[in-house]
Amino acid sequence: MKKNNYIIELKNISISFDGETILENLNLSIKDREFITFLGPSGCGKTTILRTIAGFLTPDSGDIYFDGENISKLPPHKRNINTVFQRYALFPHLNVFENIAFGLKIQNLPKDEIKSRVERLLKVVNLQGYEKRKPSQLSGGQQQRVAIARALVNRPKVLLLDEPLAALDLKLRKEMQLELKEMQQKLNTTFIYVTHDQEEALTMSDTVIVMNEGEIQQIGTPQNIYNEPKNAFVADFIGQSNILNGKMLKDYKVNFAGGIFDCVDKGFKTNQPVDVVIRPEDLHIVPKEEAKFMGIIDSIVFKGVHYEIEVFAQNMYLLVHTTKYYEKGSMVGLNFEPDDIHIMAKLFEQTTNIIPAEIIQKNTISFMGIEFIRENLNFEVGTKLNLTIAPNSISLVSSDLSDIVLTLDSIIYKGAYNEMLFYVEDESYKENYILVHSENEEEVGTELGLKFDFEKIEVAKR
Repeated sequence: MKKNNYIIELKNISISFDGETILENLNLSIKDREFITFLGPSGCGKTTILRTIAGFLTPDSGDIYFDGENISKLPPHKRNINTVFQRYALFPHLNVFENIAFGLKIQNLPKDEIKSRVERLLKVVNLQGYEKRKPSQLSGGQQQRVAIARALVNRPKVLLLDEPLAALDLKLRKEMQLELKEMQQKLNTTFIYVTHDQEEALTMSDTVIVMNEGEIQQIGTPQNIYNEPKNAFVADFIGQSNILNGKMLKDYKVNFAGGIFDCVDKGFKTNQPVDVVIRPEDLHIVPKEEAKFMGIIDSIVFKGVHYEIEVFAQNMYLLVHTTKYYEKGSMVGLNFEPDDIHIMAKLFEQTTNIIPAEIIQKNTISFMGIEFIRENLNFEVGTKLNLTIAPNSISLVSSDLSDIVLTLDSIIYKGAYNEMLFYVEDESYKENYILVHSENEEEVGTELGLKFDFEKIEVAKR
């Protein structure tokens, strides 16, 4: 029996495809009548969750509760849940009224009730007067509204929306964001939305769930997610951020960008490596006497309501948003307040690469299927080694020139470089990742060639 305000509860949900784990022991509760959005990059598991709630996927383990009842074994058509997909799938031979009424006619409802329900939904989606038009006579936004009305006319308690605005142009997408939120409020229906567009999530949602690699990174209101990101992934994915390497000296004191600064964070270990986040709008251009450090404007771009400025300072690039114009090449001061600094534990404590290796013949070292020669080694064949390889001693090259090709698992802009993690399927390598610092901009999920600077590799007996 239902004892709370949750409409959907996922308990210990695990799903894998072809031996690859997509979700593992995921637990989540969704409140009734809220607009909740799953936000994350492609392949993070958000659509998998949606399809599991709808009943199109059966989890390997775990249970799904709807309004307090276990629906794990119910087929999709017996769940009081409807779905709107990116492809509208309207019936081209039926007009708007007939498309919306289709599900009601299948239920053999009285004609008066069908007419009443369809007319109400036409009003909600602002399509009065379009009843007799065919889908081909509608714009993309109007077709989307018909698809939503068709899903809502059956009065589901939950509406699932899988990137329904992705096919629309930018202006129409922005308009539909506001309309969707208004529909949800008028109908008091739970909307569960999936997108990789941060603006959509922040504009429409009561609650945002940020996901990455099948794991929930943070749950909160749009304001909380933006202003208080829990880790560097959330900060980098939601809005623009300056994410810098730092060290927490003690409570309320952090070392980064060559200086020691006051902050409002506490509870970290002494000298713990941390990620320091300062949003571009929280970096202020000030006179030299008020500056924490000086820098040179490297670029300036007008963005409509503000200028986006890149300032090279403290051997890194910092992004600044300001409403004032400054000349490229100008020397400027930068300032920020303690509460503009957000301190987060690092997602990955790894700061360099320590890779297991072995002597396979005299002066020849093997690691990860790669061999290189290091003269004057005094190790016997079979000796186990650890190789220390700095992140900036690995270059990105074309696959034909590479030592190894790996898939980019994550990328975070760190001011002076991009911090990249490449997943390694090697049981002997406990870190599981190769850390690379590069100025390249690359897409997560892309296979890239890596080239090692063998002369800079430190060799030590394990």
